[in-house]
Amino acid sequence: MREASVSRKTKETDIQVKMNLDGGKICVSTGIGFFDHMLTAFATHAGFGLEVSVKGDLEVDCHHTVEDTGIVIGQALNIALGDKVGIERFGNARVPMDEALADAILDISGRPYLVFFADMPQEVIGEYDSCITLEFMRALSTNAGLTLHIISEYGENAHHITEAIYKAVGRSLKVATRITGDKIPSTKGAL
Repeated sequence: MREASVSRKTKETDIQVKMNLDGGKICVSTGIGFFDHMLTAFATHAGFGLEVSVKGDLEVDCHHTVEDTGIVIGQALNIALGDKVGIERFGNARVPMDEALADAILDISGRPYLVFFADMPQEVIGEYDSCITLEFMRALSTNAGLTLHIISEYGENAHHITEAIYKAVGRSLKVATRITGDKIPSTKGAL
């Protein structure tokens, strides 16, 4: 099974993540309603089983909770991918959400890099600072070893833009993580 369980505890957050790349239960509790919604959408569109439990210092703000969750989900993804034999490796998706449109293009390369272009017209979505999407995606790409390009071409509503981004990243990972062969998809022989 391509699955992983990862825990991380700091003075700011206490996080447990279970991930199964081939499906399963989705249950997310971070203390931030909008973030729970985004992670549920991410897992649903990736076709992943994902259980996330987070206790964070929300009395400060949402930053530590969201960023640290990205770290742990990225670590779980990396572990669940194992030796990466047979994966498709590359994935891309274009997702509309009402007036917003987002693209996510990625490579499970082992070389973390994030390109992020998304203007957020509103600063806050519920208790979620819209600028924190960048930090989540940076933590995810760094800890999973992804080259990840995210481009929101347009949109007027930060909720719609953010949701299109999370769904697009999930759909890109669905393609990139699927097993389509029996070799490591690299001329180097390693990822």
